[in-house]
Amino acid sequence: MPARSEIGYDSKIEGDFIVTRIDAALNWFRKNSLWPMPMGLACCAIELMAAGASRFDISRFGSEVMRFSPRQSDVMIVAGTVTYKMATAVKRIYDQMAEPKWVIAMGACASTGGMYRSYSVLQGVDNIIPVYVYVAGCPPRPEALLDALIKLQNQVQHEPLLATLKKA
Repeated sequence: MPARSEIGYDSKIEGDFIVTRIDAALNWFRKNSLWPMPMGLACCAIELMAAGASRFDISRFGSEVMRFSPRQSDVMIVAGTVTYKMATAVKRIYDQMAEPKWVIAMGACASTGGMYRSYSVLQGVDNIIPVYVYVAGCPPRPEALLDALIKLQNQVQHEPLLATLKKA
């Protein structure tokens, strides 16, 4: 009669300990649960909505929870033309977001003002808030936004977390 082996958890093979740094564990949690704040200001917002739909499925990257409250979001995705009238609202919403917070500028208009070189259009959202990742295109495809999200996750994963905390 052949020997019967049981398949399952074997502590001799897997061990009893997981060794890691606290920075690495916390950054892994943060990078896999980025909650976006969609700032859809123009035509790029259509592609932002497509990225959240089932075909492109932004939830594969832990960002399926689109939060329309700045206090509950980590990533602001500025999609579209930022006018000076809207810039004060964008800045105020960014200031209301809790730390840590990141910004993705989606599209040519959010990144550089695009084709609009007029008195009413801000020439890049990075003039009022810090931008971590730029997405090129007019409008960029949803795949480009997902690529930007992956790049942002890589930045978050390598941030020094505990060194930046204030000493009590």
